[in-house]
Amino acid sequence: MKIYAALSVVLLAGCQTTSTPAPSPKRQADAASYNTQLGIAYMQEGNLQLAKEKLERAEHEDGDNPQVHMALGMLYQRLGNNATADNEFRHALRLAPEDPEISNVYAVFLCDTKRVDEGVKRFYAAARDRLYRTPEAAYTNAGVCLHSVHRDDEAIRSFQQAITIRPSFAEATYQLADLELQRGHASEARALIDRFLGSNPATADLLLVGARSARALGDRLGEERYARKLRVDFPDSPQSRALKSSAPGPG
Repeated sequence: MKIYAALSVVLLAGCQTTSTPAPSPKRQADAASYNTQLGIAYMQEGNLQLAKEKLERAEHEDGDNPQVHMALGMLYQRLGNNATADNEFRHALRLAPEDPEISNVYAVFLCDTKRVDEGVKRFYAAARDRLYRTPEAAYTNAGVCLHSVHRDDEAIRSFQQAITIRPSFAEATYQLADLELQRGHASEARALIDRFLGSNPATADLLLVGARSARALGDRLGEERYARKLRVDFPDSPQSRALKSSAPGPG
């Protein structure tokens, strides 16, 4: 018994002298940030298993990092586990209640899961936060969310607010013009497109809506002008293929 006890002391002493020092808190935090970035990159590539491994490692390294829990929320949403995703987003917000980026990402989740009023409220809060650098994006997201449940008058006001803040924001103009076209207001849609293109670069989405609005107005020359620019500037885009497949047949 005494020999075993003595041997144990020797072994433990050996372990103490050869063990690796614990990493500093800063090193742990840096490692967590790096693994979070890796996890998000793998998520974007569709490698969800590897993304999960990196984000779980990041959580182990720095469980108080709100960005880690935001990324985990995004991951669990992609995995279809909305209850866990919601918990992760809420955890992130508890750690950083004033972070407009986290609030905006959570708002996207709320809208995706049909909690529209909660989502829109958060989008508007982010848009009004002076620390949030892209309020026009938050207003546009709110409009998309509202349109998804056919609250189109509110959606239009939200898109218009985004354009007022930043007239050169192509996504807001596209969303508003597309919605006007869906409502049968082809003239309004085309006017929005032409006004934007008068002083800003074209996007494939805008040219597609421009061509469709011109077609709805019976303007074949205008339709061809939009379509030609779409084919030349964005030849391999889904929008170019969509326009080609929806083109009327001869005669």
